[in-house]
Amino acid sequence: MTTLTAPGRTAVPSRPEGAARPFALVRHSVALAGRSLVKTRRTPEQLIDVTLQPILFLVMFLYLLGGAVAGSTHAYLQTLLPALMVMNTAFASVQTGINLNDDIKKGVFDRFRSMPIARSAPLIGSVLGDLIRFVILIVVQLGFGYAVGFRVETGLLPALAACLLVMFFAFCLSWLFVLIGMLVREPGAVQGVGFMAMFPLTFGTNVLVPTDTLPGWLGTWVDVNPVTGVMEAARGLMVEGPVAGPVLESVLWSAGLFAVFFPLAVRAYLRRT
Repeated sequence: MTTLTAPGRTAVPSRPEGAARPFALVRHSVALAGRSLVKTRRTPEQLIDVTLQPILFLVMFLYLLGGAVAGSTHAYLQTLLPALMVMNTAFASVQTGINLNDDIKKGVFDRFRSMPIARSAPLIGSVLGDLIRFVILIVVQLGFGYAVGFRVETGLLPALAACLLVMFFAFCLSWLFVLIGMLVREPGAVQGVGFMAMFPLTFGTNVLVPTDTLPGWLGTWVDVNPVTGVMEAARGLMVEGPVAGPVLESVLWSAGLFAVFFPLAVRAYLRRT
């Protein structure tokens, strides 16, 4: 059999259906983020850690420690709530790695491989879709905080900036747990490793007590802990205190976490799938 080319035409090699196009990765990732939102809406029990946990932590720490640490629950609430908002979003980022590990075990990502989409789009889309969990957590935390007496003292725009900064840090931190989710075999193992990493990062801060009341070695860890900087930035933006230094430190730490763990997570994902 002989293939003939019509006169005056030049044969052009066909382009694979899944070939890369401008902004294809962004479009595919956003579309798959929508899938993640639909999945969350259909399984609302996945939102327990961003709806009930913030309330539980706030009630427990506020009424157990408020009088002893600050002399009154109201004074303690003003410094506790912004820090708890950071702590709870950091804990919520662990769930991203758990969900991805579970989807890979169930073969969901094997089906994505047969679609004409960018290879890493399902991974990025899942992480973007989880941003809604951070939004829900912050709304619940602030809503319940206002119900028990918390008040923003700086204004609406600084408070909004604090919420966006906390979400940005949690998004960047979540790539660490995506990497863990790609490296271990079971979702339970992701949760165990993730929580083991999160406890010194979140509780090893001044979330509950001032740094100057801690032993020297622990105070040193608190000072270099990236989560401490985000907590100080959130307090400064929502209540009072330094703003420029903690915000700059938080942005730099967030960018550093993303620069290190995003490429590692994508590489581990490509190897596993």
